Amino acid sequence: MEPPIGIRWSAALRSCFPILSWLPRYNLTCVKMDVIAGVTVGLTTVPQALAYAAVAGLPVQYGLYSAFMGCFVYCIFGTSKDITLGPTAIMSLLCSGYIGGDPVFAVVLTLLCGVIQAGMALLRLGFLLDFISYPVIKGFTCAAAVTIGFGQVKNILGLKEIPQQFFLQVYYTFHKIPEARVGDVILGLCCLFFLIMMTLMKNTLGSAEDEAPSLVRSARGLVWSIATIRNALVVVAAVAVAYSSEVTGHHFFSLTGKTAKGLPPFKAPPLSEIVANGTVITFSEIAKDLGGGLAVIPLMGVLESIAIAKAFGSQNNYRIDANQELFAIGLTNIMGSFVSAYPVTGSFGRTAVNSQTGVRTPAGGIVTGVIVLLSLAFLMPLFFFIPKASLAAVIICAVSPMMDFRVPVQLWRVKRLDLVPFMVTFLVSFWEVQYGIVGGVAVSALMLLYIMARPKVKVSDHGVAVLELDSGLNFPVTEHLSRLVYTHALHASPPRCLVLDCSHVSSIDFTVVHELNELLKQFQLTGLSLIFTGLKPSVLKVLLAADLPVFRHTDGVDEALQLLNGIHYDQQF
Repeated sequence: MEPPIGIRWSAALRSCFPILSWLPRYNLTCVKMDVIAGVTVGLTTVPQALAYAAVAGLPVQYGLYSAFMGCFVYCIFGTSKDITLGPTAIMSLLCSGYIGGDPVFAVVLTLLCGVIQAGMALLRLGFLLDFISYPVIKGFTCAAAVTIGFGQVKNILGLKEIPQQFFLQVYYTFHKIPEARVGDVILGLCCLFFLIMMTLMKNTLGSAEDEAPSLVRSARGLVWSIATIRNALVVVAAVAVAYSSEVTGHHFFSLTGKTAKGLPPFKAPPLSEIVANGTVITFSEIAKDLGGGLAVIPLMGVLESIAIAKAFGSQNNYRIDANQELFAIGLTNIMGSFVSAYPVTGSFGRTAVNSQTGVRTPAGGIVTGVIVLLSLAFLMPLFFFIPKASLAAVIICAVSPMMDFRVPVQLWRVKRLDLVPFMVTFLVSFWEVQYGIVGGVAVSALMLLYIMARPKVKVSDHGVAVLELDSGLNFPVTEHLSRLVYTHALHASPPRCLVLDCSHVSSIDFTVVHELNELLKQFQLTGLSLIFTGLKPSVLKVLLAADLPVFRHTDGVDEALQLLNGIHYDQQF
């Protein structure tokens, strides 16, 4: 019996607007916890957004432009209470390779990514992400962490005119070390030391026993809170040092420099651009230049965000809707293009902070978004004095957990063949990140196809040949199966009857049925028998519909062997 139409409409609305599921239960306790989490995440988001814009090759204010829209959109359409959308290190690195530091290209890329992601959600194409394997993801993230982290060494050293390409970057960074600025080096190393100490302290407190006096727990909580907003603290301290240096006439540090003031205007994204010499770059030309980025960036953005949402949903005992998450990310990017944002996705680090500070609902993101907007409205003049070395330290510490080199060891122990897509992705990503992803996916697909084309077949001899198949019979396996049949039965010395044990076969296609038809004819010509055993109803239905000659089947191998040894069996078609 179907539920009443009113209940079905209500369920459909809650599915499209997940806010309707938690808003009726919202209370003062939720408000308190969401405000605490939102403020904490906001103080983490602002310095990270400024730093990630530099990774994308854009002025720092574009990091903040990208950091607030997701907070409001996801509150209405998201299904995870923990996740925070915004600029991330990986997304910034991917974008840098396509936008060339041009804000117009960045905004158009954001719009197109959003349209693609929202379209995928409406067409229920989230399953495409299943074709990107874990070794590929880890190979990419490890390579991205190394690339992003080393890319900030030049800012720690205060070096200029360093190429973006990784191998050239490594060469010229070491080549220009004698040109390093002492002030940037000292400040950068101090910021790194502080961030590392705070991170270690936070991790230690997080694993400490709770069986302690309340005063001790309160002190731990205070220190943990300070460690959580360490990025904001280090940037504020660096700004104070740099400002003091500048007003006294000393220019010890490389500064971020001039930034746009105030909130970004809410306007339709630009669909063309006029360059300095007066040439007009049309929308079609921009889209053409973005090229493969229109496939790589939307997919990686969705993959990163959904993986994070699933991880924290599992940790905190709730489920997410992958297609709804896909729609929320797509709509965030579409709306973000109206405020000059570049593409965003879920941030693992900020999501972890959000979860650890006890957020109850996605409404915590509203507080985070307000803090970003306040920073844009009132603090932009101060961002002029942010030393690049301090932002570099923030980025290096943010991406260092992504360098998880325990993964190759785990792959070696579990399945060594999975090291192949991992290493291909990892190594090729140093040349071009997008090629690393494509190469890893291609290798994984080839491995999958090989497994389909060469399934394991157990061969045994009971006076007749018995082939036990361990997977579905689809067209790539046709030649392999035929070769085995000829080797162990038709061309054996002497030729013998054959039993095909299909108890593990759950699917079969027309190409295989056609080949089986030919094999049965060969068995007839030689006066031998081919018997199928353990056929599942779906497979049996296909074989019966194919009208195969002298098609015999039994429930088990023992019955087939008895039949071939002359014992009467009356099931023949």
